[in-house]
Amino acid sequence: MHIETLKVFCDLVESRSFSRAAVRNSITQSAVSQQVKNLESRFKTQLLRRDGKAVSPTPAGRLFYERSRTIMDSFEQVQLEIKTIGQDMVGSVRVATIYTVGLYEISLVVKSFLKQYPKVNLRVEYSKGPRVYEDCLQGVIDLGIVTYPEPRRGIRVIPLPADQLTLICAPDHPLAKRRQIDIRQLNGENFISFEKGLPSQRALEQIFRECDIELRTVMEFDNIETIKRSVEIGAGVSIVPLLSVQKEVQNGLLAQVGFNDKNFYRQLGIIVRTKAPISPAARKFIELMQTLKGS
Repeated sequence: MHIETLKVFCDLVESRSFSRAAVRNSITQSAVSQQVKNLESRFKTQLLRRDGKAVSPTPAGRLFYERSRTIMDSFEQVQLEIKTIGQDMVGSVRVATIYTVGLYEISLVVKSFLKQYPKVNLRVEYSKGPRVYEDCLQGVIDLGIVTYPEPRRGIRVIPLPADQLTLICAPDHPLAKRRQIDIRQLNGENFISFEKGLPSQRALEQIFRECDIELRTVMEFDNIETIKRSVEIGAGVSIVPLLSVQKEVQNGLLAQVGFNDKNFYRQLGIIVRTKAPISPAARKFIELMQTLKGS
């Protein structure tokens, strides 16, 4: 049995599609089907259920997939380690990040990484949170960067230093004259929020409940940029990561007000597949992200 056969089977189970497994391995769908038939003949049992175009493993197929995945992960790790012996860092790193982290958090990391490891092919994609988790589980990406990372089956979370949150308002807002306020002073204010259900909004709602605050939500958006523009025109106040408003505060478009009772933070994390090996290049990206975020 060849290692390539194990890879084809793993790709087929993970993608649930003969066509996608064929594309991943640069072979035809009929070749994928033939390899599955050979495996089922070898073990004298059915490994996959076929439901139209979708496939799923039988109990025997699930066992074979898990053992094959372990073998494949170990083999890939050995390949990566051998390639780096006595050589410059090479390979590729596929990163997916949500927009707010990508725009404000990792630009410096990307520049520093490319300068230190110019032979590594680094690809950064911007996506929405659910898609980052999905792509991570499917093996489409090596690393995912999300806010308020959630533990899920098949995913491991690597913590990153958290972002400090701050209050923002228009420069002519009464609160703009204050350097710090007690967060309870926001009670009754018009508030520009993230859309309900987004991790950032759920975290803010938890803060408001703990502080016994009721705000009047006047607008809801799915991104920080639109929130900032609405605050600039005086539609209300908002709470966002400090790093995301530095430019506007410096240019006098927004006022930033701290909290004097306690600091509030947005949690960040890198997600990786639990059983997938982390390449040396990806490890360097993680280390750089942790170092620069913490500085």
